[in-house]
Amino acid sequence: MGAVQGAVAQWCAHESETLPRDPAGTDVACGASAFDPEDPTVPSPKLTLTDAAVTDAAVDALIVGTVQGGDGLRLAPGTDDVATAFDGGLVALLGVLGARGKAEEVVKVPTRGAVAAPLLVAVGLGEVDGAPTGEQIRRAAGAAARALSGTGRAVTTLSRLDLVAAAEGAAIGAYAFGVYRSRNDDGPLARVDLVVPSARAAEAKRALARAVAVAEAVHTARDLVNTPPNDLFPASFADRAVALAEAAGLRTEVLDEQALRANGYGGILGVGGGSSRPPRLVRLTHAPAEPRARVALVGKGITFDTGGISIKPAANMDHMTSDMAGAAAMVATAVLAARLDLPIEVIATVPMAENMPSGTAYRPGDVLSLYGGTTVEVLNTDAEGRLVLADALVRACADSPDYLLDTATLTGAQVVALGTRTPGVMGTPEFRDRVAALSQGIGENGWAMPLPDHLRGELDSRLADIANVAGNRWGGMLTAAIFLREFVTDDLPWAHIDIAGPAFNTSAPWGYTGKGGTGVPVRTLAAVLTDIAERG
Repeated sequence: MGAVQGAVAQWCAHESETLPRDPAGTDVACGASAFDPEDPTVPSPKLTLTDAAVTDAAVDALIVGTVQGGDGLRLAPGTDDVATAFDGGLVALLGVLGARGKAEEVVKVPTRGAVAAPLLVAVGLGEVDGAPTGEQIRRAAGAAARALSGTGRAVTTLSRLDLVAAAEGAAIGAYAFGVYRSRNDDGPLARVDLVVPSARAAEAKRALARAVAVAEAVHTARDLVNTPPNDLFPASFADRAVALAEAAGLRTEVLDEQALRANGYGGILGVGGGSSRPPRLVRLTHAPAEPRARVALVGKGITFDTGGISIKPAANMDHMTSDMAGAAAMVATAVLAARLDLPIEVIATVPMAENMPSGTAYRPGDVLSLYGGTTVEVLNTDAEGRLVLADALVRACADSPDYLLDTATLTGAQVVALGTRTPGVMGTPEFRDRVAALSQGIGENGWAMPLPDHLRGELDSRLADIANVAGNRWGGMLTAAIFLREFVTDDLPWAHIDIAGPAFNTSAPWGYTGKGGTGVPVRTLAAVLTDIAERG
């Protein structure tokens, strides 16, 4: 985000009285874009509040919701004025065009003067039991934003159902990453007017400011994940993290390979030893004056993972550009904590390494001494994420936090167990369940998973304190988390989020999720930090 945008975003987050009005009568809100001041990605829509008549809005498109039901297609609540403008014939017209109201279905209709906008976009919410859920609205808003790529300005009635969900869905759904294209494609939808009862209401302005801040954090994580590994390697990743953090007022610390060696970070050094681009450990701290709690964040930052000596198959190895998605999420979340001025101390500890095969690479059979002294027998160099996380977890625990959260694209077993859209949440039972519930509430759908004690025996080593993989492949997501548990202080509320599938979308776009980096689990982490700030 440029300096002016950053100032506007910061001002919007705290402004509770008035905002300037533009000639159309809409309240100017914050434009959502990535934090990085030098990032050249196309910005997502400028989001504004409006209480003007939606049928008279001088925009390029009018977005309305539809609902699928046993009695046929219906317009979603909040569209009575639009239905009246079409003399009650809009549902029949949409039906002729094949609309059924299914989730994320998009049908475009020329309005022929029925409303001021030349185009009406009807987007499906799916089956609705009572009121639509926030996630139904978020996904519909995202689908509409994607369908309006290249459009200048739209107004949406989805915000009448849930302002935050509609704003997040539109902003996140319109995300585009075009840095490496030699020809410019259509840019994302440039502006979305969100219809609310009063555009000057302080509560609506605060809700929009928060939604924009969260969308910006998601975009930051996506930008980092989508940057190819020849440009995003440990040193450059560390530089970008520091630039983002310092722009938000965070304290920063970076340990290079010499500092890592001097302090005994054997996991990070071992994993990064095969690359010509040495590893880093980045620490970012948001420290308000009187914090209500201290929260430690740890994210896996493998900027590219070949598997090392235990090399991966060539097919789909390009997806391993996303193996730093956990670190990207934690960097973005630490910055978001500062943007939201959360009254908790947040310390992100982010290990960054590139796992490559070479004459200096670590080997199956090696024993590494990790930060804090625990020794690990390496049985598979492709189980590298847990090694860098172990170093970082011990360091994070040294800060005596009240809570510890880590996230990583850790195991293929996560995808086998839960698929590509459902993160696995493990850890101390009470905090694990709290994190999973919050994740489900905001639509990232984390699912609580157990850590059976009997699986610990699978990690016994003949040489060292612990082995880095189990003796069999069963329950791989769980045994990986059990390995991490060895490096977490006893009785510390801790949650581990495995995002191996959800962090990177390799299939067709859906809802507010395009191809590539998704930004998962930034919104979960934001919800957890906010909950801790409010409840302790």
